[in-house]
Amino acid sequence: MHKLTKAPLVLNGLGRCLITEKHLPAVNIIRRGLVCSENRTDSSKTEVYDVIISGGGMVGSAMACSLGMDPNLAGKKILLLEAGHKKVMDRVPDTYSTRVSSISPGSATLLSGIGAWEQITRMRCKPYKRMQVWDACSDALITFDKEDLLDEMAYIVENDIVVAAITRQLDAMPENVQVKYKSKVVKYTWPMPHHAAESIPWVKVTLANGETLQAKLLIGADGPNSMVRQKLGIPTVKWNYDQSAVVAVLHLSEPTENNVAWQRFLPTGPIAMLPLSDTKSSLVWSTSHHLAEELLELDEESFVDAINSAFWSNENQSDLIETAGALFRDALSAIMPSAGSPRQLPPSVAGIGPKSRVMFPLGVGHASEYIRHRVALIGDAAHRVHPLAGQGVNLGFGDVACLTHLLSQAAFNGKDLGAIQHLLEYETERQRHNLPMMTAIDLMKRLYSTNAAPAVLLRTFGLQATNMLPTLKEQIMAYASK
Repeated sequence: MHKLTKAPLVLNGLGRCLITEKHLPAVNIIRRGLVCSENRTDSSKTEVYDVIISGGGMVGSAMACSLGMDPNLAGKKILLLEAGHKKVMDRVPDTYSTRVSSISPGSATLLSGIGAWEQITRMRCKPYKRMQVWDACSDALITFDKEDLLDEMAYIVENDIVVAAITRQLDAMPENVQVKYKSKVVKYTWPMPHHAAESIPWVKVTLANGETLQAKLLIGADGPNSMVRQKLGIPTVKWNYDQSAVVAVLHLSEPTENNVAWQRFLPTGPIAMLPLSDTKSSLVWSTSHHLAEELLELDEESFVDAINSAFWSNENQSDLIETAGALFRDALSAIMPSAGSPRQLPPSVAGIGPKSRVMFPLGVGHASEYIRHRVALIGDAAHRVHPLAGQGVNLGFGDVACLTHLLSQAAFNGKDLGAIQHLLEYETERQRHNLPMMTAIDLMKRLYSTNAAPAVLLRTFGLQATNMLPTLKEQIMAYASK
């Protein structure tokens, strides 16, 4: 387990990215484009696109749709390169997938704008109106909900359904938007920031089948191990947590309205139960690698018992912490008698879906730069976070919305889409949003990864105080909903 002393590295290593380079000397802006270039070789024979998006998935596919549907970009040639097969879903599967995402209202707005959200809600989508978070080492909790419970906080959707809905929209795109499936990139050749003799003016992309393409703007959406980012040599602050996430589809003991997302912080990591339907939920249990492996080896009955115990057991609580927490809570109640949220009890689990248990390692990463000359990074290629806040894909969709807006403005004003000036605006705006969110998630993960009494008292008082302040909770929800 990384020690808390590593937290300053997050701030020192990433915080410098908040400074916009629009105010730096021109030589520093030019530096952002100084990557290796290659002599022109039959570039006239390669097809030139205004935008090439390298990497499909939810974020890359949404980027292609978003650009393709923007009226200011109607005359631009856009290409999405997807290394995998085309994901077609003729009907909704009978079984639920283990890979799900919590889609924020802001992300739902983006998906609605590209025509995918209506399809998603018709296929399979479960909204939730409340989220309850509590500490296994104390009685402290915090409940996030909408005041009248009429609006949804977020939506739990299977990743495959999101991709299938966006793929349908891509099929309906006009001819200027193309998709190449099973297209693996083997090489990128970068242009110089200023066109020079014998140098290529655009980004050149070479595919495994020998085909070469050129892009006035390359968007890297190729995941946490981004080839685009690596080949550019963009420094990345990253480390692996000493944790893996165990995911599974859970069968509840009895049908419920199931409109609450539950999360409990255990000393070994957070466990979350997210609603899929009135009878099923999705499990995301972040824990040590060793315990994760043990959980995978358990028979179904023992695994179910372990889940119920993780949500209900009080074995990690102490009388000292309970007494201090009760005194602090009573003091807050005397000051704000009408504040706070009532405690709810999570549903019990009766079984799991067949072959639904899998695990994957967890880590954090952040590219020090989101852009270079004629290149922009989005989604996991730019940032990777712990799943405890459910913000991973939402940060990516936020990148899509921001970059689309700035490229639309550039096209409207007749500017070069790959110019460094407006790409810097994208980097600045997104890092100002992403970095505070990522830092908060990382610090929260570290704060709850111990059962030391001082840390438990600190977070107990913090949770209780935050739960009594509706305005603060509303601000947290508003920030996470973007």
